[in-house]
This record gives sequence, C-alpha cells and structure tokens, in this order.
Amino acid sequence: MRPLKTLVVNVCVIAVVLMLLGSVNAKEEELMNKTEFILRPIGLVHKEKAQATLILNKEFEPALLGLDGFSHVWVFYWFDRNDTPKKRSTLQVHPKRDRTNPLTGVFACRSPARPNLIGVSLCRVVSVKGNVVEIDKIDAFSNTPILDLKPYIPDGDSAQASIPDWLKHPKK
Repeated sequence: MRPLKTLVVNVCVIAVVLMLLGSVNAKEEELMNKTEFILRPIGLVHKEKAQATLILNKEFEPALLGLDGFSHVWVFYWFDRNDTPKKRSTLQVHPKRDRTNPLTGVFACRSPARPNLIGVSLCRVVSVKGNVVEIDKIDAFSNTPILDLKPYIPDGDSAQASIPDWLKHPKK
C-alpha cells in the first residue's frame, strides 16, 4: 500500500451549530473560516474486476471487531482525484452531469465537486477478514482514501424521504 498523505479539510461544523442557533455574527464567521481539522485516511478502497474491498491500515484492524454482524456499512472517503481549487469552489451543478437536470446546489446532490470532498457510499458487507472488508460494490475509484466506516443501523439511518422530480424519473 502506498503511503497516505495527510488530508487537511476545512470543515465548518461550528457553522452548522451556529446556523441552528440563529444568525452568525462577524466574529463567529471568522472563526468558522479559520477552523481546520486534520483527517488521516484509515485505508484505501481496492477494486479488481468485480471484487471491491476496503483495506484498512493494520493499526485499525481492532476497530473492525463486530462489523461482520452488520449487513451494510457506510464508507466515508475522500474524492482525492477531484481536489482542485476549481472543484472545491463549485457550488452548483447539473446533477449527474446532465444539463437537462436543473441547476442544483452541491449540498442537494451527490456531486463529487464540493467544498469538502467527502464521499459516502452504503455498501453491503460480504466478509471481514483481518484488516480487509469485502463489500459488494462502491462508488469510488481504486486507491481512494477511506476516512471512516460506520455500520448501517436501520432505525437511525432510514427515513421516510422525499426527493426532487429530476431524481424520481431517471433518464434512460
């Protein structure tokens, strides 16, 4: 496995809290813009032909204890091949790169172009062996850095959802 670079991510968790509490003043806005978190990948996505695996760094193998009891896992990863100033500054896109879909904010779609290049996929767990989690498939490239894994828990992770019209009727 190739060495993994430290990923520096501007994450505005404080912004979310402050927005929930009310308006943001100038001092709070300055604090939001200066807050940085350092994320270190825990492993890499590996894809070969029809097989997809999550290969974690050996030090994280103990953290997989019990994951084999879950049918699905949320995989959080970094869109490392999209990390450019232009992609990070993109705030609106036509979903699925289809110009017939309406212009949509990146927080309202799954575009890989976004301020923080965090991707998430729900994957079926096939097996867990050592530091390797075999999954059915993932919407990430091989060698994509993995940031975190969280088990899918139906009571907390499912909801009665509504979606926009452009997603209800996918184009053929």
